Amino acid sequence: MVNMKKHMSTLQNIFSLTALLFALTTSAAAQWRQLEPGLELGKFNSPLYPPADSTKIHILRIDPKLYELRLLNASHPDQGRSLTALDWGRKEKLSAVINAAMYQTDYLSSVSLMRTSQHVNNSYVSKDKTILVFEPLRKNIPPVRIVDLQCDDFESIRPLYGSMVQSIRMISCAGKNVWQENGKRWSIAAAGTDKQDNILFIQTTAPHSVHEFVNILNSLPISIDRAMYMEGGSPSQLYIGTPSDTLQFIGNFSTGGRSMAAPVLPNVLGVKKR
Repeated sequence: MVNMKKHMSTLQNIFSLTALLFALTTSAAAQWRQLEPGLELGKFNSPLYPPADSTKIHILRIDPKLYELRLLNASHPDQGRSLTALDWGRKEKLSAVINAAMYQTDYLSSVSLMRTSQHVNNSYVSKDKTILVFEPLRKNIPPVRIVDLQCDDFESIRPLYGSMVQSIRMISCAGKNVWQENGKRWSIAAAGTDKQDNILFIQTTAPHSVHEFVNILNSLPISIDRAMYMEGGSPSQLYIGTPSDTLQFIGNFSTGGRSMAAPVLPNVLGVKKR
């Protein structure tokens, strides 16, 4: 058992080093493309897959000074019903849409805290360690931030923002990978912030273990600061709709299957030009 643990630790160290070297040697190949001022799309290769379009890691970099986040809920009386990310985007005239955390078996309620200043989807603060806060209620505070419940005083931050989405932490406030490896792989949607205070919408259709994926994100030249898990498998989606581009990325079930169509989502994060 001890030898097995040492072997697994060695393999993880080798993977981390390989991912870092891969990112450093291929960073020039990473393509950032401006869709609109304040909105850029990056495509990055995963070291686990050949460099085909379907295996890219797509990262939408959003300047919160030019774009605002919106939380949309099917449980809101004025927002209607569950829709795909693409249909949410078209209905609400959004520049981008991604999953807003995982949901319960009622297909409406988030697993953890989720609310805006106008609507409460779930008031429960769970044990999950990260909360995305936005819709600032005072001037001269960051428009968006990811609160780490182990490092930040959430109770002092809570009154400052109207909208909150809680989910599972991927990268801690110290920049560490806090997701344990379990060998299971699926498509992933995540949200993050970088060291320049941009918002990151992240999606990979190619299945990864979350632990592997966090190591890759930490090795990419994207200055990632914090990150939180939004969804996995076939529900994980990223939609981008600008005057020049309409893009939709839909997750796989796992390494064993591919979704033929995008599932509907009860809760999403949208991006709208200020």
